[in-house]
Amino acid sequence: MKIWAHRGCSQRHPENTLLAFERAIGLKNLTGIELDIQLTKDEEIVVIHDERVDRTTESIGFVRDYTLAELKKLHIYADVNPSQKIPTIEEVFDLVEPRLKTGMKLNIELKNSVYPYPGMEEKITELVHKREIEKAVVYSSFYAKSLEKLRQLDKDAEIGILDVKASDCLYKLKGGCGAVALHPFWKGMDLSEEDLDGITVRAWLSGHLYPEKPTSTKLDLNSLEAQGITDVILNEPEAYID
Repeated sequence: MKIWAHRGCSQRHPENTLLAFERAIGLKNLTGIELDIQLTKDEEIVVIHDERVDRTTESIGFVRDYTLAELKKLHIYADVNPSQKIPTIEEVFDLVEPRLKTGMKLNIELKNSVYPYPGMEEKITELVHKREIEKAVVYSSFYAKSLEKLRQLDKDAEIGILDVKASDCLYKLKGGCGAVALHPFWKGMDLSEEDLDGITVRAWLSGHLYPEKPTSTKLDLNSLEAQGITDVILNEPEAYID
């Protein structure tokens, strides 16, 4: 089973922060890191999951209504560690690029199924190619039209179909975006192992996010593998690998 860090090491550290990503790249056997991107009011790419800043910062409102400078004034609680900031994608690239050059992957989820963020696909693919890390990047989104646009922009891009049920992912896979992997919710495995034979299935988990207490329980990865899951994207990768 291949292990990915969901929003970094997000059970013990604040999600989608440089701290969570720093902890993740310290895991030598980690397959990859998953993160989420959105656009600011001045069209800068930032790494944050929710469309609003309410849950993770002391402020309120939509990410798209803040400039980058305004977002950088907000704080993300990090317990005994210094407060974190909402990072730009370039700050994350600066941090993780050495690991990307040695085999680790980065799953960039475009958070554009609620707001389409015109131009996001062009911006992210341009940055990825500028840094020459395209072979280490997997793009994903719940928004099928965005995936089709990514394919038009980069014919060789690795694309994963995001949805809740594996069957819905597979239906989209047969569409026009040329995806090569399914990214279903781990409890949405409604296809047989035979249906998924030869397909990369990266199942995502929600689970406990910082600052909730760790549960000290672990998934039975063998049972997930028996369902056709090849990779898991979870909040506490450090519990499964060194």
